[in-house]
Amino acid sequence: MAADPRFRALAPWLRERFGQPVHRVALDAGSTCPNRDGTRGFGGCTYCDVEGSGTGALRTGSELAEQLSAGLERIARRSKRGETVGAIAYLQSYTNTYGGTERVEELLGAVEPHLGERVRCVAVATRPDCLDDASLGLLRELGRRVPVWLELGLESASDQVLLDINRLHTLEEFEDSVARAHAAGLETIGHAILGLPGDGREGAHATAAALRRAGCAGVKVHHLMVLRKTQMAHQWRQGELAVLTPDEYVDWLADFVERLAPEQVLHRVTGEAPPEKLLAPLWEVHKTAVRERLTQTLQARGTRQGSLAPA
Repeated sequence: MAADPRFRALAPWLRERFGQPVHRVALDAGSTCPNRDGTRGFGGCTYCDVEGSGTGALRTGSELAEQLSAGLERIARRSKRGETVGAIAYLQSYTNTYGGTERVEELLGAVEPHLGERVRCVAVATRPDCLDDASLGLLRELGRRVPVWLELGLESASDQVLLDINRLHTLEEFEDSVARAHAAGLETIGHAILGLPGDGREGAHATAAALRRAGCAGVKVHHLMVLRKTQMAHQWRQGELAVLTPDEYVDWLADFVERLAPEQVLHRVTGEAPPEKLLAPLWEVHKTAVRERLTQTLQARGTRQGSLAPA
């Protein structure tokens, strides 16, 4: 797929960087979260389901290694004309630098045997308030062998919105964790959700600006989705929570993209959830259509990624 001239899309950038097709292998380490076990709070973020984007079942290093091996076999079958396919080992669910140094060592140890030709990069999802110096040191050492991406959820630049959704960290903590990761030689990917209650369209503008100022190499953004096993599900059923239509989301997304830095890579511009989990919104719009609509909207405006970012 050719690079989109209106925004910096992921697929062509991956090909340019690694010189081959590269696909994510999502790994569920069953990590927990300080926002659920009482260290920071209880109940988790109001939009997060009980499985935290994974099973929520604690995995041993050997179980994680089995997931990775199966994933590598799966993506190898996508090879065309005998071309080798690389992988991003993606520690996805919950907070993967939480649980002590030994736990982080175990997770990274499961990935270590495959580094190099098969695993070209390691991505680690975590919270900005869960990046201690010891874990950062382990990631820095790994980063001497392959690129390491630290995926950090900001979601909104508003501390009040973050409090209201029970996220229980601040913009300042996000900025600090990004700066510390960069000082350790790691790349960061900031996450954002558009349409959070109380955030609004101006909130989307502010969040894009915060991700730009922080200097995140990549950005993941999606619309608010209401999942069944969440606190937000109750709010939605009571009529206390509105969700965006596809047209609204694309307009807000265009605003967001215009305020990013031109060099930031958009790793994701929409989200998906299994039908059995999703309550709202029930769009009949595929993620490819969202990308196409984003391009069309930017073209109609005569803008592109970074057009409204300060010079």
